[in-house]
Amino acid sequence: MAKKYDLGKKISQIRESKKVGLQEMAEKTNLDIDQLKKIEKGEVLPSLAPLIKIARALGVRLGTFLDDSSNLGPAIVRADEHETGVRFSSQQSGSREHLNFLSLAFDKVGRNMEPFVVEIEPGQQSDYMLSSHEGEEFIYVLEGVVEINYGKELYQLKKGDSIYMDSIVSHNVHAGNEDPARILAVVYAPY
Repeated sequence: MAKKYDLGKKISQIRESKKVGLQEMAEKTNLDIDQLKKIEKGEVLPSLAPLIKIARALGVRLGTFLDDSSNLGPAIVRADEHETGVRFSSQQSGSREHLNFLSLAFDKVGRNMEPFVVEIEPGQQSDYMLSSHEGEEFIYVLEGVVEINYGKELYQLKKGDSIYMDSIVSHNVHAGNEDPARILAVVYAPY
């Protein structure tokens, strides 16, 4: 959890190194300039979809924001190290759900996939916001029940179930009941 504020700082550093102003970034990402400022200051943790838009606008891999070292070999994250991984959230202003993404490859540079353990807290309402981004996602349910809005369909997955989907189709992942859930998610987002 200690690294959650580093994400905004890293985005800001990359944006400035590429000489991209906030206004230009807002236009390229279709995100509000105030939201971008809050992300860079660490006041808001972006969800996956805006983070992918920011990465594309800057011409970097999604993993660039999560890279913490120059390890070219395999990345091993032990079970008791998940909490020390890089976290970002799906929580947005007005959002009903809350997902905590724990990166499983934060120590591997040059990766093309982003594996996460995602902790899903149950929401209070059912009008979940759908989002889309380029790429593909694989989700495997580790604990609990998960519902996935995918286009016009609704899928309910239980422990041991999985789904492989195109991320360009509008989707939302949330708890399927009042209990929290955990999933393994592997995201591929071309840049």
